Amino acid sequence: MTVSWTPHRFTGGLLALDTANTVVLRGDPRRSFDRFDDPAEIARFADAASRFRAAELGGRPLAAPSPATIAPVVLSIREATDRLFRGAVSKGSITTSDLPGFLKACSDGLDGSRTEIGAPGKPFGDPVTPIAFETALAVSALSLLCDDTAARLRICPNCTWLFVDRSRNSSRLWCDMAVCGNRQKARRHYRRRRMAENEAKNA
Repeated sequence: MTVSWTPHRFTGGLLALDTANTVVLRGDPRRSFDRFDDPAEIARFADAASRFRAAELGGRPLAAPSPATIAPVVLSIREATDRLFRGAVSKGSITTSDLPGFLKACSDGLDGSRTEIGAPGKPFGDPVTPIAFETALAVSALSLLCDDTAARLRICPNCTWLFVDRSRNSSRLWCDMAVCGNRQKARRHYRRRRMAENEAKNA
């Protein structure tokens, strides 16, 4: 099934987190599914991410001309990132036993890359030429190890997506207030209404 890569799919705050969130409802075997089951979606995701993550990428477009070929590396980085940082949010610290796998996955994504990164105004290199999606994904994932970023990671209580809380007082609760926040409000309203109806019946 073709995925509609809407702005909501990019509420993680960083490319690596948006990619980690392409597995929907992690932890729920009955309902969980992978949006990258069809490798063609990796290319479509990369195209959308070029727009929605333009600020992070310094305007450099992502390239994924052979999604089936890069799928193993992309999925390896995705799963290692989710495992390491979901655990960090849950425990309040990074588990060192998860680091070798994470670093190896990122290394595989960078293997063969000849781009220069980190220059002022060019965080992902020259914005004129495309960058391989797996390379950009590895760079984005490694940036999560920065203390300030890691301390601001959260797990949405509605959809369980990972996201960066960049609110001033670090109090953001939902990955997307317009979607997950409103769904939770609707559920609470429904429960209160049912309780009121039941109380009225039993009065």
